[in-house]
Amino acid sequence: MGLVIAVDGPGGAGKGTICRIVSKKFGYAYLDTGLLYRAVAAKLIECGGEVTKDKAVTFASAFHVDDLGVATLRAPNVSELASEIAIIPEVRDKLLNFQINFSKDPRGVILDGRDIGVKVCPTADLKIFLTASLEVRAKRRWVDLKVINPEENFETVKEKLRKRDQRDINRALSPLIKAEDALLIDTSELTIDASVEIFVEAINDILKKCKKIKTIML
Repeated sequence: MGLVIAVDGPGGAGKGTICRIVSKKFGYAYLDTGLLYRAVAAKLIECGGEVTKDKAVTFASAFHVDDLGVATLRAPNVSELASEIAIIPEVRDKLLNFQINFSKDPRGVILDGRDIGVKVCPTADLKIFLTASLEVRAKRRWVDLKVINPEENFETVKEKLRKRDQRDINRALSPLIKAEDALLIDTSELTIDASVEIFVEAINDILKKCKKIKTIML
């Protein structure tokens, strides 16, 4: 039986990339919980018209795992709306059960988001808070977005990321905070390989203590 690993942190810190690599190394199931809110946002955009709380709650209530396969989930407008509807308590409540059920996978799981260690999996075997400076995170996001739109402006990307940070940190329900017992990993000056190495070592330390499965060699 594997571990339950909760990973939190702001956008652009490298959570998705690092978690995907680590989950494959250990054979753990992986869930980017932000995709749940993106899936709801994508449906709202698809149906058109005014975005309302009632519509958002309705789509969140009808969420199905197949919704995670929608091609537009990474689109900038979907990302922006996802951040806005994520502050709606009823939307978060409707999507919470899916996340909790996912965390019960006996293979071991890694969930990443912004309230995993505090709200979704407060008793996780390992909690990690991945972060980086705003400048570094904005540059990473800008580089990714330029592939889609070569005219993308860095300062615009940086300002949007700053505003999203503020929304996530200051929202009343499940704000972005570091759990007291979470390991802090600042990826500002780290390569992906270096970040993965720290992550893997942290998991191995837990596995040695609880003797669940063999550790992974780097």
